[in-house]
Amino acid sequence: MAKSDKPKDLIGYEALQQQALRGVVRAALERTAVKGLPGDHHFYLTFRTDAPGVKMPPELIERYPEEMTIVLQNQFWDLKAGEKAFSVTLQFSGQPKPLSIPYTALSRFWDPSVQYLLIFAPPPAPSLNVAPALSPPPASATSAPKADDKNEKAQVVSLDQFRKK
Repeated sequence: MAKSDKPKDLIGYEALQQQALRGVVRAALERTAVKGLPGDHHFYLTFRTDAPGVKMPPELIERYPEEMTIVLQNQFWDLKAGEKAFSVTLQFSGQPKPLSIPYTALSRFWDPSVQYLLIFAPPPAPSLNVAPALSPPPASATSAPKADDKNEKAQVVSLDQFRKK
C-alpha cells in the first residue's frame, strides 16, 4: 500500500457517528416530550422535506420542497420521539399541522440557549425508482421564482415578541 492510499474503513465509523449524534437529538426530544423544555432551552431543527419518510401537509411540501427549519419553543403540541422518527404538531398561518420527521432527514439541530449545534451528513438522495408522493407542480409554477420566495426562505423570525413577560 502506497503512503497516499487511505485505508478503507470497513467498520463505517462515519455512519456510526452520525447515528450516535442523531441519538442525542432523539434523547433531547424524548425528555422534552415527557417534561417539556427546561429553562430557556429551545430547538431549531432543520430537515430535508424531500427525504424518505417525511410526512407533512402538501401545502408545506410545496412551500418548502427541499429543506425546512422548525422551532420547538413555546407553541408545539403532541411531541412524540420514536425510535426512528419524531412527530409534532405546529401552527402554520394559525392552523395546526402535524409533521413526522425521521431522524435521518435532519441536517441540523441547534439549541441556541446553550449554543449547542449538530450538523449531520446529508440523507441519502430519494430513489428515482419510487414514485413521488405528490405530482410535480405545473411548469408555469416553477418557471420563474417569485421575488418574495428568496426572502421568505432565508427569513428568520424572532419569537421573543410572542413571549409573555
